[in-house]
Amino acid sequence: MILEAAGLAAGVRKAYGLIAADVRRTPVGLSEPLSRATGARVLVKWECDQITGSFKLRGALHKIRSLSAEERALGVVSASTGNHGLAIGHAARLEGVALKLYLPATVSEAKRKKLEAAGVDLEIRGSSCEMTEAFARETAARTGRVFVSPYNDLDIVRGAGTVGLEIAEDAAAFDDVLVPVGGGGLVAGIAGYLKAVRPEGRVVGVEPAASDFMAASVRAGRLVGIEEGPTAADAVAGGIEPGSVTFALCRDLVDQFVAVPEALIARAMALIFEHHGRRVEGAGALPLAALLRSPRRWRDRTVVLVASGENVSAERFREIVAGA
Repeated sequence: MILEAAGLAAGVRKAYGLIAADVRRTPVGLSEPLSRATGARVLVKWECDQITGSFKLRGALHKIRSLSAEERALGVVSASTGNHGLAIGHAARLEGVALKLYLPATVSEAKRKKLEAAGVDLEIRGSSCEMTEAFARETAARTGRVFVSPYNDLDIVRGAGTVGLEIAEDAAAFDDVLVPVGGGGLVAGIAGYLKAVRPEGRVVGVEPAASDFMAASVRAGRLVGIEEGPTAADAVAGGIEPGSVTFALCRDLVDQFVAVPEALIARAMALIFEHHGRRVEGAGALPLAALLRSPRRWRDRTVVLVASGENVSAERFREIVAGA
């Protein structure tokens, strides 16, 4: 595990050199109100302040800048429920690379409108994330273009891991870093970097109980399917692609997985808005929801919450937090 983390950490540092000039170094700050509410000393990594509204730009830009000249000339294909689409669209525009983006029919209207407003060449294909990704991969293979996965790509993981690099440099001390988990790219990148440079810190992955694919897979020792339910954390919903590089990294590097119910996701979103005025999306509120679920576990510990994104419409936000 040490060698695995060291190799990933070196890749993260290299990735940061490629992207640092064109991504925001988002702040890590103490939240006194959230500390009082949970009993922990709470630091928040405000990655929701990132360009395009989520951490996804880091991996997308690193992937585009890692392409060969021939690959760039052909253009790329991708699939997304929104955040990755916004990120890869922005990255492709920065680098002058053509992009064809496919979205599932389940994509939120707010995210689809943002993509359209950004001028992304998009098409709705498939009724689920898995179906859309499969179609996009087939299209890429047929046309000879590179498929850019939202998570199943080491270049994406390394780029996402730069969130961990900034945490390591900007947070003087911490016991735990709590990270939202969907496909596992963000938590794998952060864990790989921190295990190499700040091994005393624990990395905890947080999923919605309605879609805890990674935790179920790690328990089983292989990628498995589960019966999925609706979740406010739509950015992390959906299964994990067979053979994904993130599974082994999460299995080997992440210290613990926590699943949280929908009521606590809504409560976390409401608390962040109440105390900090930010409309963090459901996925970005997962780490705080984990603190609210088991406050005794985190009491008197210094924890970093990765608020991963803000791409939720005002209407959808009000709908989610109405019962919180």
